Amino acid sequence: MSEASPVSQAAAALRAARQHRKPVPQISQTFGIQTLAGAYEVAEINTRLQLQAGRRILGKKVGLTSRAVQQQLGVDQPDFGILFDNMEYLSGQDVPMARLIQPKVEAEVAFVMARDVAGERPSWSEFLACVAYALPAIEIVDSAITDWKITLVDTVADNASSGLYVLGDQPLAIGGLSLGDVGMHMSKNNQTVSVGTGAACLGHPLRAAYWLARTMAERGQGLKAGEVIMSGALGPMVPVAAGDLVQANIGALGTVSCRMV
Repeated sequence: MSEASPVSQAAAALRAARQHRKPVPQISQTFGIQTLAGAYEVAEINTRLQLQAGRRILGKKVGLTSRAVQQQLGVDQPDFGILFDNMEYLSGQDVPMARLIQPKVEAEVAFVMARDVAGERPSWSEFLACVAYALPAIEIVDSAITDWKITLVDTVADNASSGLYVLGDQPLAIGGLSLGDVGMHMSKNNQTVSVGTGAACLGHPLRAAYWLARTMAERGQGLKAGEVIMSGALGPMVPVAAGDLVQANIGALGTVSCRMV
């Protein structure tokens, strides 16, 4: 693809925004990227460059799992982004604000795959047989678009507004969990800032992960053993700043926390 093409120029603008921590106007308008296919092309360019630079893919994230947010953006399905090996933190660790532009946090259920998801259209049972366990997680979403004024195209092109993510310590097998009913409570500096349930995530966190498995299979990429799947927010996202302590309790999955520094 020509470096002068709108798709290549949009990808370069997003890379520069991340590198210099300076957000840019909507790339959908600046570069005329108006289709979902075009947006994923932009994201794929930057994914390839990350891999060429030595990064590894550790998993995927599902975005736009909230029905309310879908209606706001005029879409009827989620989107997805790539999780790289420099995005992962563990519960209790400090998370550097120097890695981020305008971060917000969401409490989520993360899944870890036990086996590769095979086939072009895996069934529900085939998918479930490939999931190892669940963990409580915090996703630190971050947009390279000025003031988070995003369209669907902008967030997809920007790797689904991915930033960093934090995983809890204790994995639990999914068979004994009622994740659609699980409650979520998230606090910032010991003050409640977000509450929700598993049902807020596309009706059930596993349904969101299943959507991802089928979508990736259709694109010829699949899900791999050991990959992390961030399944989507269980409640409203909340802005954070340096010094903030974020703690999320997700029912039987337990608590996960981080401090922004």
